[in-house]
Amino acid sequence: MIYEFKGYIPVVHESSFVHPLAAVTGNVIIGKDCYIGPGAVIRGDWGEIILEDGVNVQENCTVHMFPGKSIVLKESAHIGHGAIIHGANIGRNVLVGMNTVIMDDAEIGDESIIGAMAFVKAQTVIPSRSLVVGNPAKIIKQVSDEMIAWKTKGTQLYQQLPKDCHETLREVEPLREIPKERPTQEAFYDTLRDFMDEK
Repeated sequence: MIYEFKGYIPVVHESSFVHPLAAVTGNVIIGKDCYIGPGAVIRGDWGEIILEDGVNVQENCTVHMFPGKSIVLKESAHIGHGAIIHGANIGRNVLVGMNTVIMDDAEIGDESIIGAMAFVKAQTVIPSRSLVVGNPAKIIKQVSDEMIAWKTKGTQLYQQLPKDCHETLREVEPLREIPKERPTQEAFYDTLRDFMDEK
């Protein structure tokens, strides 16, 4: 659902996909090839939210802020299932892990990886290429070239997903039996461990 609020109508590039069960409200700008999953909430009621090209905000994420703030999720930012971004700026090609919380005025540097369930306190500044985990979040090492290559490949899948959704996603009635010729889905992306083992 796309909602106008106080005269602000969200701007969504035609190549992007906002799931019908997501809610995008007010002063929100969504660039090219972005994916917004079901249950995601992007609330630009109190300030501007910009999603640059190729960003994905997955299922049940929340993006919001305190009044008068504006935030940017830079190109190819990848916001994992259930994460909360509250008044924080997310750098280019960053991975935010599932159920992570990033608080107000935090700045996440380009190509950083924030581990699942991390809690990044308000006003924290994370330098580029940092691997961050824990509650409270701590930098444990630098992101390697191999790690960022794996992350980038995963984000590219989400940049293809809007096109696939526009072309094939439709509401249907469920089948009552499994078809005899039901195809097997392709395995086209590895876990980080499998990816590293192949190197």
